Amino acid sequence: MRAWSTIVLLLAASFARAACGEHGLAVQVLGSGGPVASDARASSGYLVWLDGRARVLVDAGGGVFLRFGESGAKLEDLALIAITHLHSDHVADLPALVKSGFFSARESPLAVSGPSAGGEFPSLREFLHAEFDPQHGAFRYLSGALDGSDGLFKLEPIEIDVNAKAPVDETTGGELHVRALGVPHGPVPALAYRVDARGARIVFSGDQNGSNEAFWTMAHDADLLVMAHAVPEDADPVARKLHATPSTIGAGAARAHVKRVLLSHLMKRSLDTLDANLAIVRAKYHGPIDVATDLACYPVR
Repeated sequence: MRAWSTIVLLLAASFARAACGEHGLAVQVLGSGGPVASDARASSGYLVWLDGRARVLVDAGGGVFLRFGESGAKLEDLALIAITHLHSDHVADLPALVKSGFFSARESPLAVSGPSAGGEFPSLREFLHAEFDPQHGAFRYLSGALDGSDGLFKLEPIEIDVNAKAPVDETTGGELHVRALGVPHGPVPALAYRVDARGARIVFSGDQNGSNEAFWTMAHDADLLVMAHAVPEDADPVARKLHATPSTIGAGAARAHVKRVLLSHLMKRSLDTLDANLAIVRAKYHGPIDVATDLACYPVR
């Protein structure tokens, strides 16, 4: 009986995953964690589904490669990979996804957006060449990612100036409209993204401290705000420069009239005090709040 119950549960889970976004617009969490390996969560990664096809991948942190396959997504359906910043927990699985393209049906180029350079961090183009350059790249055997050779699809970089004062439009074709905006994440060049489709608005905060009012303007009336929640209210000054506190999240979401908040990018320091953190957010924001888990699906429209 126990074995049969396990099979039923596995089949149900498989069906639920395959069903994400089957009809209409939805967001699926591939990774709800951060850079810590002990929290049983993949690092940052999200899919935007439209009518059963995964169209946008936001971030590709450690574990996202596995979750991508578990979700039932196909590389050939993607219109864009949107990287928020170049911390490893947001981009480490990009080479693995590129390699898997050799075994997929994808032949057309794939747009990849990411931030301009700053401090210790290269620009998106520099990063891709550091990974895949045929002479000096760490994964030079995958150099076809830069030109579409050797059975790989070509990555077409879209580099976003993180210092731009207003959101930068990107073109993905079809029904999707994506824009990006630089956000403050300490010394790290970082982006937030907004995806518009069928009259709905989805916003991905990326990692940020919430102090850029232009971000909350971009998030105005969002149907779903996927917001990084990595620190508690009493976070130290260094952490507060990197990540938004619960009170900042609540106040910003309320000010922007966000319709629904999904808290993700969870870490031990925010999970240990989750109930208290949620109370602080709810004191300022009175809309629905969800706490992300890997592979959870959130219909939007």
